[in-house]
Amino acid sequence: MCSIAPRRPRGTLRAQNAPAPKRNLDVTSSLPPLPWDQLAQAARAARERAYAPYSDFAVGAALLDEQGRIHAGCNVENAAYPQGLCAEAVALGQLVLSGGTRVLAALVVGEAAQPVTPCGGCRQKLREFAADDTPVWSADLQDITARHTLGALLPASFGPDHLGKA
Repeated sequence: MCSIAPRRPRGTLRAQNAPAPKRNLDVTSSLPPLPWDQLAQAARAARERAYAPYSDFAVGAALLDEQGRIHAGCNVENAAYPQGLCAEAVALGQLVLSGGTRVLAALVVGEAAQPVTPCGGCRQKLREFAADDTPVWSADLQDITARHTLGALLPASFGPDHLGKA
């Protein structure tokens, strides 16, 4: 349940002021445009499987990898609260398990008054596999609610490039 709806970071648009999001985003020159609708569909389906008996706050996440594959995850709570898993972390586990090494786009689905974005810990986890300019979008059960980049959500971040591993 690590996804939260934080205050709006500087340089981001509020959902009601945002122009209609592009449904296709050319994430790399080697991949055809991928409909954001597919990421949203995968994240919404994952959210339906969330195990959130304590918070009743179900979250789904979907990641696009460098091979054009989508990896989804849902939050899994635990009675020992710190031991729960965030949807983004579960999706990253799926990415690694399938041999993926890069996140080219991420989408998080939750239902709240404000757009749901990855928590700080998941932002750092995403940073391990994603660049600052990686799009991280938020959605509810019907629409895209916010568009960010990882760099806007996690400014001045520390990543693999600092250790010569990029």
